[in-house]
Amino acid sequence: MESKAYEYMDWPRIEAVVYGEEASPKDVMAPRLTTDGVLIQGFFPEADKAEVLVGSRKYEMEQEDEAGYFAAMIPGRKIPDYKYRVTKGEETKEFADPYAFSGQITEAEEKAFCAGVYYHAYEKLGAHPMEINGVKGTSFAVWAPNAMRVSVVGDFNAWDGRCHAMHRMPMSGIFELFIPGVKAGDIYKYELKLKGNRIELKSDPYAACTEVPPANASVVADTSVFQWEDETWMKERKKFSDRKQPISIYETSLTEWKDAAELADFVKKLNYTHVELHPVMEYLDDEAGEYSTFAYYAPTRRFGTPEDFQKVVNELHKAGIGLILDWTPSHFPRVEGGLELFDGTPLYENPDPSMAIHPIWGTLLYNFDSPMVKDFLLANAFYWLEVYHADGLRLDDVDSMLYLDFGREYGQWKPNIYGTNENLEAVEFLKHLNSILDKKLPGTLTIAQEDGLWSELTGSVEDDNIGFDYKWNNNWAGDFLAYLSKDPIERKYVHDQLTLSMIYAYCEHYVLPLGNREAGNLAEFMEKLPGDEAQKLSQVRAAYAYMMMHPGCTMMAPGKELPEEMEKFIHDLNELYRTHPALIQKDDEYDGFEWIQLMKYEENVLTFMRKTDKPEETLLVVCNFAAVPYTDYKVGVPFFGKYKEIFNTDAKEYGGQGTVNPRGKTCKQDECDEREYSIKLKVPALGVTVFSCTPTKKREAVSAPVKKTEKKPVAKKPRVSRKSSRAAVKEPAATVKEEKKVLVKEAVTAPKKTRKTVAKETA
Repeated sequence: MESKAYEYMDWPRIEAVVYGEEASPKDVMAPRLTTDGVLIQGFFPEADKAEVLVGSRKYEMEQEDEAGYFAAMIPGRKIPDYKYRVTKGEETKEFADPYAFSGQITEAEEKAFCAGVYYHAYEKLGAHPMEINGVKGTSFAVWAPNAMRVSVVGDFNAWDGRCHAMHRMPMSGIFELFIPGVKAGDIYKYELKLKGNRIELKSDPYAACTEVPPANASVVADTSVFQWEDETWMKERKKFSDRKQPISIYETSLTEWKDAAELADFVKKLNYTHVELHPVMEYLDDEAGEYSTFAYYAPTRRFGTPEDFQKVVNELHKAGIGLILDWTPSHFPRVEGGLELFDGTPLYENPDPSMAIHPIWGTLLYNFDSPMVKDFLLANAFYWLEVYHADGLRLDDVDSMLYLDFGREYGQWKPNIYGTNENLEAVEFLKHLNSILDKKLPGTLTIAQEDGLWSELTGSVEDDNIGFDYKWNNNWAGDFLAYLSKDPIERKYVHDQLTLSMIYAYCEHYVLPLGNREAGNLAEFMEKLPGDEAQKLSQVRAAYAYMMMHPGCTMMAPGKELPEEMEKFIHDLNELYRTHPALIQKDDEYDGFEWIQLMKYEENVLTFMRKTDKPEETLLVVCNFAAVPYTDYKVGVPFFGKYKEIFNTDAKEYGGQGTVNPRGKTCKQDECDEREYSIKLKVPALGVTVFSCTPTKKREAVSAPVKKTEKKPVAKKPRVSRKSSRAAVKEPAATVKEEKKVLVKEAVTAPKKTRKTVAKETA
């Protein structure tokens, strides 16, 4: 029998298996039918004995190579279900043959991966516990086209790369193997044999879990077993596609919270619509921080297991709160076992050494020329939005993706084929990302953090734009914080830093950030502001309120340790935002905003309206950034009616001084701010006050009824004042009344100077 097996064995390739140089071991070692029976082969380094078990029968295998290569020819015309029994010293193990199982990646999936359109590559690449033909194990797959050999190593094979060499798929260079007996929780890495006989250990780029840092091995995990309870939210999140929904974001990090329920309860209490988390993907270097992503498909173990993070999302969704994740598709860190020179070549990074290094962070920039690299990132976006039910991604550092000369001096960068500085391949990647997410996952959001001047970043892909849903408006934040840092006496000299944003507010769909990077938490924000503690708190409240009244979605990061008054303030501010259509309905339209006073720089005051098509939904906003209150401040109003204060940052319940307007005010026909009607208000120092506006008809003067007497009334000449001496005093009363109605209507509907016109005049 030995001689028959020997005759069918491919000795040159067996030698490659023994020396760890065979890239396609299934071609050599998979069981196969011969005219003499079924040939079964196995490589068990340093084994003393090996047997094939078929049901109750056993067949001893001959050691064909002293390195541990065994073979047996068993009778039969069909490949049976079988196991190995291998003895090494005093240890005996039974296990199924890894090379007897077919690969899990189809030809169509492999082609899609090579084309950069396999959006669910994470379902096959990486490590996936499963059962095949009644055998439990884990399917592994990794892309390493330039490696001579790739093996899975771990505790299950004593980290011996000779034991589980993976099979190379010829079209893509993906290596795959199903290993029986490997289960969730097992630790593993990939051992790669590279040109020059170098051996490298690499973590799995698609790993769903890792060891607790600073250890960097991958961990087998099953993310499909979690029982979600957020069906209602997942169906309703499509509504965010129209940009007509309130978005008020609380920015934080997972490491600040002890459990999911605590985070959900806090955000619900403060009435935010969304949470934005700093990158939850695993990172190794605490000093480099969360934005130095090491494992793109694995939630950080600093918080817990993948299931623990699924619980976070589940609890947020059950509370009606969306989740946005910070994501870093622009660059990755240079760490041992990471993506750098993954298969001995610049596989994931830009192959041009002069353009591969991020000029600021020293990290590596992705190679957007490669469809497979783009697929890695596209699939990663789908992974977090589908597997973890995230509702949006904020792309960090988009500038370094879009501009070839980002952070580089003249002569340190290479232009594109047109001689300009746009990274054309990265632009196409971003267009692809945004368009496919809009199509496949409507309602999920993409937000760009880009500080450059790229035009229409949030314009539609159909119009040849990049297609983000929103852009982080760091320019607004920078100008506003620079203004607030000045002593109130000096703010009049930089008043334009308050008004400049409205010149470009509708160039993009913006998120206004006063978050961790810009303002910091409450204590950090206060440190940036002048004045005593009470004044600092007043300015924080005013800043948050001004941001919420300004066109654009909003984000803040006040932290979790807040005074009770501040918690109530933020809750009520969010409630004001969420319940008033004027702050949402036309947030991205020119006629949703109108200046009333934009040049009161001596007083440090801004006054404007937020509007819908319904006058009764108009909001009047007065912002005072001076350190003194105004007790009789005159403001022009849009129409005749009543104006009622509905929010004031200086209310005592928020910790303020109580400079409020407790009663509603009916305007007077007293011209101000080029408007026919006006009101006088109390305006708090360093505060913002908001009024609802209710149009009413102007009351007409009515004569007192004449008492009937028995005497016949004597006719008198009508009294005519000097001012009305030229008027027709005998005109019928009905006609006069109708004309007055027309005048009132004209006063209400008369067009005023629009914000756009004023901006042009003042530019």
